[in-house]
Amino acid sequence: MQIFNKSTSKTLIEKLETKTATIGVVGLGYVGLPLAVEKAKAGFNVIGFDVQPEKVKMVNNGENYIGDVISKDLKELVKSGKLRATSDYCFIKDVDAIAICVPTPLDIYKQPNMKYVESSTKAIAKNITEGTLVVLESTTYPGTTEELIKPILEEKGFVIGENIFLAYSPERVDPGNKNFNTKNTPKVVGGVTANCTKVAATMYRSVLEGDIHEVSSPAIAEMEKLLENTFRNINIGLANEMAILCNKMGIDVWEVIDAASTKPYGFMPFYPGPGLGGHCIPIDPWYLTWKAREYNYHTKLIETAGEINDSMPDFVVQRCMEILNEQGKSLKESKILILGVAYKKDIDDYRESPVLPILDKLTKFGAKWAVVDPFISKFKLNDEFVETVEATDEKLKTSDLVLIATNHSNFNYERIIGNSKAVLDTRNVLNGKSKTRSHCYKL
Repeated sequence: MQIFNKSTSKTLIEKLETKTATIGVVGLGYVGLPLAVEKAKAGFNVIGFDVQPEKVKMVNNGENYIGDVISKDLKELVKSGKLRATSDYCFIKDVDAIAICVPTPLDIYKQPNMKYVESSTKAIAKNITEGTLVVLESTTYPGTTEELIKPILEEKGFVIGENIFLAYSPERVDPGNKNFNTKNTPKVVGGVTANCTKVAATMYRSVLEGDIHEVSSPAIAEMEKLLENTFRNINIGLANEMAILCNKMGIDVWEVIDAASTKPYGFMPFYPGPGLGGHCIPIDPWYLTWKAREYNYHTKLIETAGEINDSMPDFVVQRCMEILNEQGKSLKESKILILGVAYKKDIDDYRESPVLPILDKLTKFGAKWAVVDPFISKFKLNDEFVETVEATDEKLKTSDLVLIATNHSNFNYERIIGNSKAVLDTRNVLNGKSKTRSHCYKL
């Protein structure tokens, strides 16, 4: 039976409740920086850790680079001394609690690449002191906290739940969401021991306004995060498959979804699009398929949904071909203007954007393309940076096809329709505007 050092946990809980604890955040990206800012706003002294010197420099200069962070808040927190950043992990010794918010990408075989979590944990273990809380927030496969992080800490002589505390609490970030953010989104917490859960929950209750839901283990918390995103992945896959079928049958899939949405129970609308983007929904379900193999189980539904969603860029290019063919043109040498490279509307994040494989395929077919995105001045495609352009009237008029890939709110869609020879709308943003326009097409 685990013997808890009540005095150690009690001391840390008191520091968290009185906000006299210093909190560290490893990884100052889309998850880590907003979390660091919220913790500092809550009254804690916060140290952010990142291996990228440019991020550290920007934070310490009060320069914001994440859309969900209010620039004024960052400047004031840095100026007041509540928040600072460093690349030196020696300062881990100065923190009482630390959250790991580093990337967990997939390799080319769609298997989890845990090098960032592992290297961060080793750096933490080398410098951490007794009585410190460690929480992993990076999305990962069930078992990571106890199979990867726990042994690294125990190798240094720590006893989990007694003189150090370890938990998992999945990040929940929806870039661009105006209603839910880091501060007010409910948080799930699962510790390696009951004492670990209690300490971790205390920290989050001292920072966040959303409910803190405690679960019995890190594996439960890890699995529920994958369930959240796999649920979306599968339902979007269904919507995409319906879009392909409806296109073949000459049926408007968007009108079908609107009609189904009138049912007040048993139906939740999901919408088709050019493919999945971001660092969660296209990635996370594959952690589960990989882990399932350990138990000799094949996740057929998850993999099928992934295949459908991954095929949507091909379907978009096929639709481009069909539309150009109606004009008596081939895709080769045609000028295509793509509106949006971000993976969702009104954000500057193009990680895993479905627009990237669309551009790859257009290039292979010999199309001449340009990208417009008011939120992104340049983006990386196959290790090369591409600059975006402006959607001038001349640019619209001289393009053979305008492809609406991201439905940014500040695009002037009436002007786009009025100046374009043909428009392919993959997001149904034109909706009723395009019904009487014969040159406007849906996905």
